[in-house]
Amino acid sequence: MDLSIVVPCYNEEESINIFHDELTNSLKEIKGISYETIFIDDGSKDETLKKIKALSEKDSSIKYISFSRNFGKESALYAGLTKSCGEYVAIMDVDLQDPPKLLPEMMQILTSSDSDYDIVSTRRSTRKGEPIIRSFFAKLFYKLINKISPLQLVDGARDYSMMTRQVVDSLLTLTEYNRFSKGLIRWIGFNTKYLEYENIERTAGNTSWSFWSLFKYSIEGIVAFTTAPLSVSTYFGFLMAILSFIFILVIIIRYVIFSDPVQGWASTICIISFIGGIQLFSIGVLGKYLEKTYIETKNRPIFIIKESNLND
Repeated sequence: MDLSIVVPCYNEEESINIFHDELTNSLKEIKGISYETIFIDDGSKDETLKKIKALSEKDSSIKYISFSRNFGKESALYAGLTKSCGEYVAIMDVDLQDPPKLLPEMMQILTSSDSDYDIVSTRRSTRKGEPIIRSFFAKLFYKLINKISPLQLVDGARDYSMMTRQVVDSLLTLTEYNRFSKGLIRWIGFNTKYLEYENIERTAGNTSWSFWSLFKYSIEGIVAFTTAPLSVSTYFGFLMAILSFIFILVIIIRYVIFSDPVQGWASTICIISFIGGIQLFSIGVLGKYLEKTYIETKNRPIFIIKESNLND
């Protein structure tokens, strides 16, 4: 097999057929290629699996994996990579925000005799059409993680990418349960070329990614690739010790010069509440890392397959 295309799906019944048509037309531009499209139904509640099965009966290149429940996009990507057998593997979304028309160019770059690239990834040059608040926090996330982590993520980078079999095999050696694919692909190294394109809105259906789910996903990325938050309590503790020492000096000087006892219960309560808030925040950060460690030590499977037309 020359190319495997991994496509995670969750409640995408309206997009399946449109995506398949676009994908087929784009792959026709790559002459003499053998390929497979692996749809991963991530526990959808609609007719997504039914639509995929109908396509697989008409097109032998269509493969599918159906989970026993919703395990999340990261688990779906991992499952697709484990079942792929292509010399090159592409991962993309089914909503056509990842344009299939870029696949021929990706393949050309990787197969070129003078190319030194192992991965061709994509990034949005603009966030046109995206909610302003979401864009603001997305940019803030990239700035933050690039500041506190040795891992450097490209702002606007998508999961949409094509990679060599060597890269895929390297990714599959990372069997952690808490996964953040953007970071994992950067972590393993290899030479990457980015293709830019303007933001494309969904063709059909509604996204399953709410602001809150994206926020939690960003926390996963930060916790997975930096331990800097664990140092927050140390820095805050040192700062509070300095401020407390200064405050004590102010009280002593004020009493010696003015013989005026310190007043102000409100200010005292505010300081106590502030310090208490910092302590709770620090405990929360520590708890988040402890949670991830606890989950990893269980060593549960990343996904469970209910049915599939793929042979192991």
